Amino acid sequence: MTTDVHGRDLRYFVAVAEELHFTRAAERMYVSQPALSKQIRALERQLGAPLFDRDRQGVALTAAGKALLPHARAVLAAWGEGHEAVRRAREAADATLVIGMSTSPGRGGLLPAIRSRLTEAHPEARLTLRQVAWDDPTAGLADGTTDVAFVWLPLAGADRFRWVVVAAEPRLVALSEAHPLAARESLDFVDLLDEPFLALPDIGPELRDHWLALDCRGGRPPVIGAVIGGVDETYEALVGGLGICLVAKGNVPLLAREGVAIRPVSGVTPSRLALAWRADDPRPLVRSCARAAAEVVAPES
Repeated sequence: MTTDVHGRDLRYFVAVAEELHFTRAAERMYVSQPALSKQIRALERQLGAPLFDRDRQGVALTAAGKALLPHARAVLAAWGEGHEAVRRAREAADATLVIGMSTSPGRGGLLPAIRSRLTEAHPEARLTLRQVAWDDPTAGLADGTTDVAFVWLPLAGADRFRWVVVAAEPRLVALSEAHPLAARESLDFVDLLDEPFLALPDIGPELRDHWLALDCRGGRPPVIGAVIGGVDETYEALVGGLGICLVAKGNVPLLAREGVAIRPVSGVTPSRLALAWRADDPRPLVRSCARAAAEVVAPES
Protein backbone atom coordinates (compact mmCIF):
# COMPACT_ATOMS: atom_id res chain seq x y z
CA MET A 1 0.00 0.00 0.00
CA THR A 2 1.35 3.45 -0.89
CA THR A 3 -1.59 5.48 0.36
CA ASP A 4 0.19 6.27 3.64
CA VAL A 5 3.02 8.24 2.03
CA HIS A 6 3.22 11.66 3.67
CA GLY A 7 3.95 15.00 2.05
CA ARG A 8 7.04 15.25 4.25
CA ASP A 9 8.42 12.06 2.67
CA LEU A 10 7.89 13.49 -0.81
CA ARG A 11 9.56 16.78 0.18
CA TYR A 12 12.58 14.83 1.45
CA PHE A 13 12.67 12.75 -1.73
CA VAL A 14 12.53 15.82 -4.00
CA ALA A 15 15.27 17.54 -2.00
CA VAL A 16 17.63 14.57 -2.38
CA ALA A 17 16.68 14.18 -6.05
CA GLU A 18 17.54 17.83 -6.73
CA GLU A 19 20.69 17.99 -4.61
CA LEU A 20 21.90 14.42 -5.33
CA HIS A 21 23.59 14.71 -1.95
CA PHE A 22 22.05 13.57 1.33
CA THR A 23 23.90 16.03 3.57
CA ARG A 24 23.01 19.08 1.44
CA ALA A 25 19.41 17.89 1.21
CA ALA A 26 19.25 17.51 4.99
CA GLU A 27 20.58 21.04 5.49
CA ARG A 28 18.02 22.34 3.01
CA MET A 29 15.18 20.59 4.89
CA TYR A 30 16.52 21.57 8.34
CA VAL A 31 16.80 17.98 9.56
CA SER A 32 19.70 15.76 10.47
CA GLN A 33 21.23 13.63 7.71
CA PRO A 34 20.48 10.33 9.54
CA ALA A 35 16.84 11.35 10.01
CA LEU A 36 16.48 12.20 6.30
CA SER A 37 18.17 8.94 5.23
CA LYS A 38 15.83 7.01 7.52
CA GLN A 39 12.75 8.60 5.94
CA ILE A 40 14.01 7.92 2.41
CA ARG A 41 14.60 4.26 3.28
CA ALA A 42 11.08 4.07 4.73
CA LEU A 43 9.65 5.59 1.55
CA GLU A 44 11.55 3.07 -0.57
CA ARG A 45 10.14 0.23 1.51
CA GLN A 46 6.62 1.60 1.09
CA LEU A 47 7.02 1.87 -2.67
CA GLY A 48 8.83 -1.45 -2.97
CA ALA A 49 11.67 -0.05 -5.07
CA PRO A 50 14.97 1.79 -4.50
CA LEU A 51 14.79 5.45 -5.47
CA PHE A 52 18.50 6.24 -5.34
CA ASP A 53 21.76 4.49 -6.18
CA ARG A 54 24.29 5.24 -3.43
CA ASP A 55 27.97 4.54 -3.89
CA ARG A 56 31.35 6.18 -3.38
CA GLN A 57 30.91 8.20 -6.55
CA GLY A 58 27.79 9.87 -5.19
CA VAL A 59 24.01 9.65 -5.38
CA ALA A 60 21.93 9.07 -8.51
CA LEU A 61 18.27 8.52 -9.20
CA THR A 62 17.21 4.99 -10.13
CA ALA A 63 14.68 4.38 -12.87
CA ALA A 64 11.98 4.25 -10.20
CA GLY A 65 13.22 7.53 -8.72
CA LYS A 66 13.15 9.23 -12.12
CA ALA A 67 9.61 7.97 -12.65
CA LEU A 68 8.45 9.27 -9.28
CA LEU A 69 10.08 12.71 -9.39
CA PRO A 70 7.64 14.61 -11.68
CA HIS A 71 4.65 13.16 -9.83
CA ALA A 72 6.13 14.03 -6.43
CA ARG A 73 6.70 17.61 -7.60
CA ALA A 74 3.16 17.81 -8.93
CA VAL A 75 1.67 16.53 -5.66
CA LEU A 76 3.70 19.00 -3.59
CA ALA A 77 2.85 21.88 -5.91
CA ALA A 78 -0.85 21.01 -5.77
CA TRP A 79 -0.75 20.71 -1.99
CA GLY A 80 1.05 24.04 -1.71
CA GLU A 81 -1.59 25.73 -3.84
CA GLY A 82 -4.37 24.08 -1.84
CA HIS A 83 -2.84 25.05 1.48
CA GLU A 84 -2.41 28.65 0.36
CA ALA A 85 -6.01 28.79 -0.85
CA VAL A 86 -7.26 27.49 2.48
CA ARG A 87 -5.07 29.96 4.37
CA ARG A 88 -6.41 32.91 2.37
CA ALA A 89 -9.98 31.74 2.84
CA ARG A 90 -9.46 31.32 6.55
CA GLU A 91 -7.94 34.76 6.96
CA ALA A 92 -10.70 36.42 4.97
CA ALA A 93 -13.45 34.55 6.79
CA ASP A 94 -12.65 34.91 10.45
CA ALA A 95 -9.15 36.25 11.17
CA THR A 96 -8.26 33.05 13.03
CA LEU A 97 -4.80 32.75 14.55
CA VAL A 98 -3.70 29.16 15.13
CA ILE A 99 -1.35 28.85 18.10
CA GLY A 100 0.78 25.73 18.25
CA MET A 101 2.24 24.13 21.35
CA SER A 102 3.88 20.82 22.24
CA THR A 103 3.09 21.24 25.95
CA SER A 104 0.88 23.75 27.73
CA PRO A 105 2.62 27.12 28.08
CA GLY A 106 1.07 27.52 31.57
CA ARG A 107 3.41 29.73 33.60
CA GLY A 108 1.11 31.98 35.56
CA GLY A 109 -1.47 32.80 32.95
CA LEU A 110 0.94 33.57 30.11
CA LEU A 111 -1.43 32.61 27.30
CA PRO A 112 -4.50 34.40 28.73
CA ALA A 113 -2.42 37.56 29.17
CA ILE A 114 -1.27 37.44 25.54
CA ARG A 115 -4.81 36.73 24.36
CA SER A 116 -6.17 39.66 26.33
CA ARG A 117 -3.74 42.13 24.82
CA LEU A 118 -4.19 40.76 21.32
CA THR A 119 -7.99 40.86 21.33
CA GLU A 120 -7.91 44.36 22.78
CA ALA A 121 -6.03 45.48 19.66
CA HIS A 122 -7.93 43.12 17.31
CA PRO A 123 -11.46 42.45 18.61
CA GLU A 124 -12.19 40.39 15.50
CA ALA A 125 -9.34 37.95 16.18
CA ARG A 126 -10.16 34.35 16.99
CA LEU A 127 -7.46 32.21 18.59
CA THR A 128 -7.33 28.46 18.09
CA LEU A 129 -4.96 26.22 20.04
CA ARG A 130 -3.34 23.24 18.34
CA GLN A 131 -1.44 20.50 20.17
CA VAL A 132 1.57 19.34 18.13
CA ALA A 133 3.59 16.17 18.68
CA TRP A 134 7.14 16.38 19.98
CA ASP A 135 8.56 15.19 16.65
CA ASP A 136 8.00 18.72 15.30
CA PRO A 137 10.20 21.15 17.27
CA THR A 138 8.60 24.11 15.44
CA ALA A 139 5.11 23.15 16.74
CA GLY A 140 3.55 23.44 13.29
CA LEU A 141 5.35 26.54 12.02
CA ALA A 142 7.55 24.67 9.53
CA ASP A 143 4.66 23.03 7.66
CA GLY A 144 2.30 26.00 8.00
CA THR A 145 -0.30 24.29 10.19
CA THR A 146 0.16 26.94 12.90
CA ASP A 147 0.62 30.71 12.66
CA VAL A 148 2.49 31.32 15.90
CA ALA A 149 3.77 28.73 18.35
CA PHE A 150 5.22 28.24 21.78
CA VAL A 151 8.56 26.53 21.12
CA TRP A 152 11.70 25.67 23.01
CA LEU A 153 14.97 27.21 21.92
CA PRO A 154 17.24 26.51 20.13
CA LEU A 155 14.98 26.30 17.11
CA ALA A 156 15.86 24.27 14.02
CA GLY A 157 16.20 26.46 10.91
CA ALA A 158 16.39 29.54 13.09
CA ASP A 159 16.85 31.87 10.09
CA ARG A 160 13.30 31.04 8.98
CA PHE A 161 11.69 32.21 12.21
CA ARG A 162 11.48 35.13 14.62
CA TRP A 163 10.57 34.86 18.30
CA VAL A 164 10.08 36.53 21.66
CA VAL A 165 11.44 34.72 24.71
CA VAL A 166 8.55 34.44 27.16
CA ALA A 167 10.23 32.38 29.90
CA ALA A 168 13.82 31.63 30.92
CA GLU A 169 13.84 28.83 33.46
CA PRO A 170 16.34 26.57 35.20
CA ARG A 171 16.43 22.97 34.11
CA LEU A 172 15.80 20.37 36.80
CA VAL A 173 16.27 16.63 36.62
CA ALA A 174 13.40 14.12 36.73
CA LEU A 175 14.10 10.53 37.77
CA SER A 176 12.40 7.55 39.30
CA GLU A 177 11.79 7.77 43.05
CA ALA A 178 13.51 4.40 43.24
CA HIS A 179 16.72 5.78 41.71
CA PRO A 180 19.59 6.01 44.24
CA LEU A 181 20.20 9.67 43.32
CA ALA A 182 16.61 10.55 44.26
CA ALA A 183 17.68 10.36 47.90
CA ARG A 184 19.67 13.59 47.47
CA GLU A 185 18.05 17.01 47.82
CA SER A 186 20.03 18.43 44.89
CA LEU A 187 22.44 17.14 42.27
CA ASP A 188 25.36 18.31 40.16
CA PHE A 189 25.28 17.51 36.46
CA VAL A 190 28.61 15.68 36.71
CA ASP A 191 26.74 13.10 38.81
CA LEU A 192 24.49 12.41 35.84
CA LEU A 193 26.99 12.06 33.00
CA ASP A 194 26.90 8.25 32.98
CA GLU A 195 23.16 7.98 33.55
CA PRO A 196 20.91 6.89 30.66
CA PHE A 197 18.88 9.86 29.43
CA LEU A 198 15.48 10.02 27.80
CA ALA A 199 15.88 11.66 24.39
CA LEU A 200 13.56 13.44 22.00
CA PRO A 201 12.92 11.83 18.58
CA ASP A 202 15.77 12.23 16.10
CA ILE A 203 14.19 15.16 14.25
CA GLY A 204 17.22 17.44 14.29
CA PRO A 205 20.10 17.99 16.65
CA GLU A 206 19.33 21.42 18.09
CA LEU A 207 16.56 20.71 20.58
CA ARG A 208 17.48 17.08 21.18
CA ASP A 209 21.02 18.08 22.11
CA HIS A 210 19.74 20.86 24.37
CA TRP A 211 17.66 18.49 26.52
CA LEU A 212 20.56 16.05 26.62
CA ALA A 213 22.71 19.02 27.79
CA LEU A 214 25.46 18.35 25.27
CA ASP A 215 26.84 21.83 25.93
CA CYS A 216 27.55 20.83 29.54
CA ARG A 217 29.15 17.42 28.96
CA GLY A 218 32.65 18.50 27.98
CA GLY A 219 32.54 16.34 24.87
CA ARG A 220 31.34 13.25 26.72
CA PRO A 221 28.59 11.54 24.68
CA PRO A 222 25.24 10.88 26.36
CA VAL A 223 23.85 7.43 27.06
CA ILE A 224 20.35 7.12 25.55
CA GLY A 225 17.98 5.00 27.62
CA ALA A 226 14.83 5.54 25.55
CA VAL A 227 13.24 7.91 23.04
CA ILE A 228 10.16 9.77 24.26
CA GLY A 229 7.51 11.56 22.20
CA GLY A 230 5.13 13.00 24.78
CA VAL A 231 4.44 13.69 28.43
CA ASP A 232 2.84 10.33 29.19
CA GLU A 233 5.63 8.43 27.44
CA THR A 234 8.14 10.41 29.49
CA TYR A 235 6.37 9.64 32.75
CA GLU A 236 6.15 5.92 32.01
CA ALA A 237 9.82 5.79 31.00
CA LEU A 238 10.82 7.57 34.22
CA VAL A 239 8.84 5.32 36.58
CA GLY A 240 9.98 2.32 34.56
CA GLY A 241 13.60 3.22 35.22
CA LEU A 242 14.50 3.55 31.53
CA GLY A 243 16.35 6.79 32.12
CA ILE A 244 16.31 10.30 33.54
CA CYS A 245 15.59 13.61 31.85
CA LEU A 246 15.97 17.34 32.26
CA VAL A 247 12.78 19.34 32.59
CA ALA A 248 12.14 23.09 32.59
CA LYS A 249 10.92 24.40 35.92
CA GLY A 250 7.61 25.51 34.41
CA ASN A 251 6.95 21.99 33.12
CA VAL A 252 7.59 20.25 36.43
CA PRO A 253 3.83 19.89 37.18
CA LEU A 254 3.49 17.73 34.04
CA LEU A 255 5.83 15.06 35.46
CA ALA A 256 5.55 15.51 39.25
CA ARG A 257 3.35 12.47 39.73
CA GLU A 258 3.55 9.34 41.85
CA GLY A 259 6.83 7.54 41.36
CA VAL A 260 8.77 10.49 39.91
CA ALA A 261 11.23 12.69 41.82
CA ILE A 262 12.24 16.15 40.63
CA ARG A 263 15.54 17.56 41.90
CA PRO A 264 17.48 20.79 41.32
CA VAL A 265 20.64 20.25 39.30
CA SER A 266 23.62 22.58 39.05
CA GLY A 267 26.00 22.80 36.11
CA VAL A 268 23.38 23.11 33.35
CA THR A 269 22.32 26.19 31.42
CA PRO A 270 18.72 27.49 31.61
CA SER A 271 15.94 26.63 29.18
CA ARG A 272 14.12 29.24 27.09
CA LEU A 273 10.50 29.12 25.98
CA ALA A 274 9.58 31.44 23.11
CA LEU A 275 6.59 32.54 21.10
CA ALA A 276 7.74 32.15 17.49
CA TRP A 277 6.41 32.93 14.01
CA ARG A 278 7.63 32.60 10.43
CA ALA A 279 10.00 35.39 9.40
CA ASP A 280 8.27 35.83 6.04
CA ASP A 281 4.74 36.08 7.49
CA PRO A 282 3.66 39.74 7.02
CA ARG A 283 0.17 39.49 8.56
CA PRO A 284 -0.65 42.24 11.06
CA LEU A 285 -2.39 39.75 13.37
CA VAL A 286 0.81 37.71 13.69
CA ARG A 287 2.90 40.80 14.40
CA SER A 288 0.35 42.00 16.95
CA CYS A 289 0.51 38.66 18.74
CA ALA A 290 4.30 38.99 18.91
CA ARG A 291 3.97 42.50 20.36
CA ALA A 292 1.46 41.26 22.91
CA ALA A 293 3.90 38.56 24.03
CA ALA A 294 6.70 41.10 24.32
CA GLU A 295 4.45 43.38 26.42
CA VAL A 296 3.50 40.53 28.74
CA VAL A 297 7.11 39.61 29.54
CA ALA A 298 8.54 43.16 29.46
CA PRO A 299 8.03 43.82 33.20
CA GLU A 300 10.09 40.69 33.93
CA SER A 301 12.96 41.60 31.55
